[in-house]
Amino acid sequence: MPDFRELLADGRPHVFDGAMGTMLYSRGVYINRCYDELNLREPDLVRDIHRSYVRSGAEVVETNSYGANRIKLSRYGLESELEAINARAAEIARSAAGDHVYVAGAIGPLGVRIEPYGPTSVDEAYEYFREQAEGLLVGGVDLFVLETFSDLLEIQQAVRALRSLGVLPIVAQIVIQEDGHTPLGTDASTFAEKLGEWGADVVGMNCSVGPHAMLESVDRLASATDRPLSAQPNAGLPRQVDGRTMYMASPEYMAEYAARMIRKGVRFVGGCCGTTPAHIKRIAGAVRQAVPGAVRPVVTETDEPQAAVPTVPLAERSHWGRKLAAGEFLTTVEIVPPRGVDPTKMLEGVRLLKEAGIDGVNVPDGPRAQSRMGVLATSLLIQQEVGIEPVIHYCCRDRNLLGMLSDLLGAQALGLRNLLLITGDPPKMGPYPDATAVFDIDAIGLTNLAARLNRGLDPGGSAIGEATSFVLGVGVNPGAADLEHELRRFYWKVEAGAEYAITQPVFDLQQLFCFLDRIEREGIRIPIIAGIWPLVSARNAEFLANEVPGVVVPDDVVERMLRASARGKEEAVEEGIAIAQQMLQEALPAIQGVQVSAPFGRVPLALRVFEVLPERSQSANLQAAG
Repeated sequence: MPDFRELLADGRPHVFDGAMGTMLYSRGVYINRCYDELNLREPDLVRDIHRSYVRSGAEVVETNSYGANRIKLSRYGLESELEAINARAAEIARSAAGDHVYVAGAIGPLGVRIEPYGPTSVDEAYEYFREQAEGLLVGGVDLFVLETFSDLLEIQQAVRALRSLGVLPIVAQIVIQEDGHTPLGTDASTFAEKLGEWGADVVGMNCSVGPHAMLESVDRLASATDRPLSAQPNAGLPRQVDGRTMYMASPEYMAEYAARMIRKGVRFVGGCCGTTPAHIKRIAGAVRQAVPGAVRPVVTETDEPQAAVPTVPLAERSHWGRKLAAGEFLTTVEIVPPRGVDPTKMLEGVRLLKEAGIDGVNVPDGPRAQSRMGVLATSLLIQQEVGIEPVIHYCCRDRNLLGMLSDLLGAQALGLRNLLLITGDPPKMGPYPDATAVFDIDAIGLTNLAARLNRGLDPGGSAIGEATSFVLGVGVNPGAADLEHELRRFYWKVEAGAEYAITQPVFDLQQLFCFLDRIEREGIRIPIIAGIWPLVSARNAEFLANEVPGVVVPDDVVERMLRASARGKEEAVEEGIAIAQQMLQEALPAIQGVQVSAPFGRVPLALRVFEVLPERSQSANLQAAG
């Protein structure tokens, strides 16, 4: 078999194959199956599809291994067969390709977000890509194809992994949208430039859009790299016809656009979703009649801004940010949004907080997966109607990455500045356990997203114009059952851009002090605001101790509440406030603020906890003397 680099050097256009998944589905393989597993269970079916593309004129066939990485295979319990699945994919393709058609080892994204938007590290991603590629090498591929990538950092790890294994050529392809940007907002030209720098031999696009939109982006790629270009569009945009997803672009239409792409300088053409051997046959005919485009100039700089705009200093973002920056003690009370559409009662409580001089109102985002008024709408009402700053708990449960991006941009425009970024409670905790949870990213990824917006950049690294000016906080649980895991996640949040943290309700001060000591030894200097929850009954204490994840109520505190409750309701309330005041007094030297929860919306009870603060005690004494 000749070296694929001969095709790279000959200056002529060449044909890749079309969709594997589309063909498998058309042969009766349902989408709930692992298509990669078919290499082991139904190899003849896979081989027959490869042969149909070879007969149609494909010069390169891609292995049936797009999703054969450890992360995706583990969803089917197949991770132990990773090497066998990949090696067999290459062997099957080779048996169909013969001695005159090249076999490309197909590798797709991992299917999880990697840092900075997900918990998977770049080194872990590198290892996942490397082990998949090793299996493909065992089977005897001639080159690799990285396809359908939208995350620049993820494809960088894939290229790095392939380069570590040798010198086989690499075709690296990204997903674009109609506007020529990836789903994460990165311009195609930025991708092309970086892929060339990292060592891809061919740079291109595949999937997501039809040939028309892909043709529009060819010039962007051509202006940013001197590497040969590839283009494998879908057979048009998917449409729903009688409940089925259909791709409507005809073979003739695909061939016409393939010819146009070749005239623009694309060297490798083929197809993705919806493309069949009939499409590839027409495309191959167009290639035979086409003339390659002229040599493209190398452009070292793109039009896309590469640097962020100046950031807004912390002290200038909000009153909350000013006190954080100055090292002043912060006071806040948590009040949950209303269950219905009437915010009157909630706003009455918030007015009491403003009159008492509280710095901010913490507004939870669907705590314990309860159905309540939206957190952004609630926060805007508080800020506009009462004039006190909200601290917005914003969680990942209900929104994907793009939805969060939209919300945050809207929050900036509305003047909402103070954020507490959290992952969120799963729906199974609430009254709608069958509701779908998104969790597209977690709190670490969300912190990275918001911090990037504060530098004037979207998730793809493209400029958004004026930078946002959020004050970025995160949650942390000093009483976590697995403290080491909690600490690791906290360090990552700080690294992502967290500027303060609020703890889960603290009932055991030794846990808080242990946590503070650990982060001090690690050099973590962001302000810590302690969560304090005044208990109102023994039942309340037992509920928190046994049914609220992440909250630890020691036995001695529960026992105190049991004894007080035995004496009566008012005695229990007084004991709960006394416990909260005691914890706040003892914690004061080690913290920069306190968040007090208003139990069952009872704001006056929350305000009583603050009476032990020195400035409030002094104020009370002056009022008494007057």
